[in-house]
Amino acid sequence: MKLLGENGFPDLTIEAVAAHARVGKATVYRWWPNKAALIADAFANSTTRKLHFPDTGSVRADMNQQMRQVIKIFLSPRGRILAAILAAGQSDKDLIAAFRERFMRPRRQDAYATLRRGIARHELRKGLDLDLVLDSLYGPIYMRFLIRHEKLTTDFVDGLCDLVLGGARA
Repeated sequence: MKLLGENGFPDLTIEAVAAHARVGKATVYRWWPNKAALIADAFANSTTRKLHFPDTGSVRADMNQQMRQVIKIFLSPRGRILAAILAAGQSDKDLIAAFRERFMRPRRQDAYATLRRGIARHELRKGLDLDLVLDSLYGPIYMRFLIRHEKLTTDFVDGLCDLVLGGARA
């Protein structure tokens, strides 16, 4: 993450990572098939602990707390790294695929579990399209993060949760 923050995706090399870690290049390749997978894992591992989904007994509170953590990361120095990953991923299919698989998919699996708990507790209606709910909650956050037309705030997250989850009530 340090090297990525200093050099950006295009100038980061496996050789530089190996040298920084004081290991051989073959050691890095033993764990990661390419630079894209290494970067996706580094970003995911640096944020996983902060992006967990709580289980407070309320789907709205659970989603709201996790989404607030997302915007904290987006507004931190890691946000600049994420922006660089997403930008480079537009022309590097391996990078965006690794990001989806190694960062997004595990988060979405956790989010599905949170939404399913809400359905089981009759807070949300049965038959919801969980992907549509998640895209409706998180899409606007990514929009503000990348386009920067408005600020990412906790009030914004509160409004998103009210709008989307309110429309999904049982």
